[in-house]
Amino acid sequence: MIIDTHAHIGKMLNFNLTEKDLLYSVEKYNIDFTLVSNIECAEFDHKGRKIPKIFQKDQNKVQNKTLNFVKNHSDKFGMLIWLKIHSNLPDEGLIKFIEENRRLIYGLKFHPFHSRTAPDDKKLEPVYEIAEKYNFPIVSHTGGCEEARSIHLYNAAKAHPALNFVMVHMDLGTDNSEALSLLGKLPNLYGDTTWVPLKTTVEAVKRCGSEKMLFGSDNPIDGKDTFLHNRTGDRSLYQEYFNELRSVITPADYDNIMYKNARRIFNINL
Repeated sequence: MIIDTHAHIGKMLNFNLTEKDLLYSVEKYNIDFTLVSNIECAEFDHKGRKIPKIFQKDQNKVQNKTLNFVKNHSDKFGMLIWLKIHSNLPDEGLIKFIEENRRLIYGLKFHPFHSRTAPDDKKLEPVYEIAEKYNFPIVSHTGGCEEARSIHLYNAAKAHPALNFVMVHMDLGTDNSEALSLLGKLPNLYGDTTWVPLKTTVEAVKRCGSEKMLFGSDNPIDGKDTFLHNRTGDRSLYQEYFNELRSVITPADYDNIMYKNARRIFNINL
């Protein structure tokens, strides 16, 4: 079994992640369940510039778009709510949305790089209150700017021990050393495998145990065959997770990373 805790749909900047490609990929590569969020809630571009208001999407409308996709494929997909944590904290409309669709929603997604707001910013306290009320894990991008460093997610996790936090990417674009050093310091802080070298995941298992890592992919960021090859045609990192990882850790550890941890943390009934 494989549960992918980090996939997307939506169109933003130079990305166009289609529902069709996501559906194709989970069927072809035998992904049993996927947590999906919508990239159209991005607030800043790759260079840290605010996306012009004319191109910004209404947060609640984006959630409805994601929900419609998940509703039609609820046996294969669950929803993560991507929050615009810089400018649009949850309002009454979003609370109503959660209340009405709780069974399809599995957590909250932060993107400090595309929102330029750190998870330990005090303005996010109302978000953590909502997360605790609905037992939502917090899934957060790490890497690329100061606000997105894993230390800020660690601080948020330390301040909110009742919630689970996932360090997506383990500090993308780095040697992952800071994220690895933080992983074992809190029981409610986890890492995921999205663009994380296999050796980092193996090291995380050695240091902290396999219960601390979850499989995630960013699918279909490199197209419908993201799990097979990247945009230049080179073999995908995820082929290493599907194949080589089995030979360097135990079967029990492999199952924890690929589905059991996700099932436990996100309360996925498979």
